[in-house]
Amino acid sequence: MMTALWYIITKAGKTVTRHTHDKGVCLCIFIAFAQLMSPLSATPAPALDSLSTEQLETRLDTIDAQLLTLASFNMQTGTGAIGYRTAHITPGINEWILVDLEENTQIDQVVLVPSLARAGASKVQADAFPLEFKVVVGLAGDSTGTMVAHYTADDQLLPRIAPVVISFPPMEAAWIKVEALICTQRVWDNVDSLQLSEILIFSGQENVALHRPTRASSSADSYTNGYHQCYLVDGLMPYLMSSNQGKQSVALLSEPNPGEKPTIYIDLQSPQPLNQINLHSIEVSNQIPQSIDSGFATPRGIIVEGALKADFSDAVQLVEYQVNSIFDLGSIMTRKFPTTTCRYVRLILTEPFLQVKNNQKVGFAEIELLYQGENVAEGRPVSSNFKPDSQTRSVDSLTDGRNFYGNILPLRDWIEQLALRHELQTERPRVETELKQRHARQKTNFNRLLLSFAALLVGTIIIILVNRIFRQRAIHQTRKHIAADLHDELGANLHALGLLSDLTQKSKDKPDKLDKLLQRIRGLTERTGAAARYCTDMLEAKEIYEDVPDQMRRSSSRILQGIDHELTFEGEAELHRLSPRKRIDLCLFHKECLTNILRHSGATKATTRLVANKKNLELVITDNGQGLHSSPENRIPNSIMRRSQLLGSKIQVEKPQDGGTRITLKFNFKRLGFR
Repeated sequence: MMTALWYIITKAGKTVTRHTHDKGVCLCIFIAFAQLMSPLSATPAPALDSLSTEQLETRLDTIDAQLLTLASFNMQTGTGAIGYRTAHITPGINEWILVDLEENTQIDQVVLVPSLARAGASKVQADAFPLEFKVVVGLAGDSTGTMVAHYTADDQLLPRIAPVVISFPPMEAAWIKVEALICTQRVWDNVDSLQLSEILIFSGQENVALHRPTRASSSADSYTNGYHQCYLVDGLMPYLMSSNQGKQSVALLSEPNPGEKPTIYIDLQSPQPLNQINLHSIEVSNQIPQSIDSGFATPRGIIVEGALKADFSDAVQLVEYQVNSIFDLGSIMTRKFPTTTCRYVRLILTEPFLQVKNNQKVGFAEIELLYQGENVAEGRPVSSNFKPDSQTRSVDSLTDGRNFYGNILPLRDWIEQLALRHELQTERPRVETELKQRHARQKTNFNRLLLSFAALLVGTIIIILVNRIFRQRAIHQTRKHIAADLHDELGANLHALGLLSDLTQKSKDKPDKLDKLLQRIRGLTERTGAAARYCTDMLEAKEIYEDVPDQMRRSSSRILQGIDHELTFEGEAELHRLSPRKRIDLCLFHKECLTNILRHSGATKATTRLVANKKNLELVITDNGQGLHSSPENRIPNSIMRRSQLLGSKIQVEKPQDGGTRITLKFNFKRLGFR
């Protein structure tokens, strides 16, 4: 881990040499940790349904943060080499491409850059990229090789515009082969084909496939239409380097005098081994359509020389670059040469770009001198024997490590960032959709919870109100019960006490009679106290009036002394279904009726008949007295009516044909069960 961190810090430090020293250290550490925390190789994303909502939100924030730091897709415009296309147009044919490294070389990554085409008004997509393919590598003399990758439709590589990065442990290989098992249709004529823009093979940071020999199962080779298998390893790709990092740098542009040989000098400050040069062309135009040709100001002939002495007395030619067609031009033009150690490098522009007659233009955005993929010219002094067109186009921009879109990244880092951007941009909609679905479910559940809470609140309020009503009703019923009980149990005694008190007042002069009256008052008082205790017991004790028939017999024998009274009971077992309160009310109703017979009817005979079954109960009390016609209001007595209401029953009072009074009380058990 520490070794990896030191490597990243060292690498990051090389990208900040153009900054002031007081900021450089902090900046390189920041870049190192940013790269460490944001690896350039995409790792398989976990199944979204296995992540919590919080983890999904964190993942979305992480993706957004990474996308801000990754290189973005910026497509080439104008003209240039497209890449490779197979010649077969018959469906179902397996096509293949082989890159010959010419010697055993240690490699650890293969990159396939798709050929791009417009698929609508503003949409760009990979054109004829294989749906299923495998990559095989092998040593010299080994025709079978080892498969390092196999992709199918299940891997969902398409649609895409990004390169496909295939990494594997370092291994020796002399060739790599891409075999297309299932081809897709190209955009313009819907014919099955295999098309690729570039194949890169990395050994560390160096693309060892550059300008290597290639073979293919078939090829629609033509140097005039932009398709040729040699274009697979020419280093030209359909992207512009747009790193989203660093400041913008305006390219050098100059108009040298006719007859001069424009020359650019770079001092590496110490002898350095070199084996590659990258020439970044100037920004053409950000307008649509562009106003100037692709390859504007790029010299058509360049000789690159290296030397250990400043006067170039020991100069050796490193490489000669000659533009033979528009297909040799691109945003980054790369040439390799045998490894040579030198301190000074000069570029002799033997054939400047001729815009019009006698109007020469030369210009570059950056010049990179590399050894094994590492640019050793960044930040090094640079000069020229010609002047820039303006002050904003300085010759120093040739080695500042930046282009019009920001920092210039190492090739491998740039390609990996584009691949990672594709993976993240593909993953982000899925994460966002999953989050929206979960938030929608959470909102639905929250709304349901609110409705449940509201229903619970309303239900609670209703229960409180109903309970309050029931309690008020219970209090009212209790008051009525107490009033009825007191009336029935104590009313007669209190009335008798009043009459005896009147007699006592009249018997003041008759001691014997007064003494008897006082004794009667004393006995009546004791009975009244017992009656009061009896009323209290009826409210508190559960065993009171357990046996309704027995209680009715005792009440009739005590109240109707001297009156012939007959009691009849049917269905006594059903009476136990009555609640204790109902049994008390029934017995007191019967007692009140007997008391009224005794007080008001003048009857000599009475009958009580109680009939109970599973549904109904009926109590009939009859006497042969004077009836209710003598009552001033000719109505049911209040005390009897009150008892009937407490029972929740129907009462009927009638006069039999042979005289007297008949009181009938009826109710059903079902109704009682709900009271």
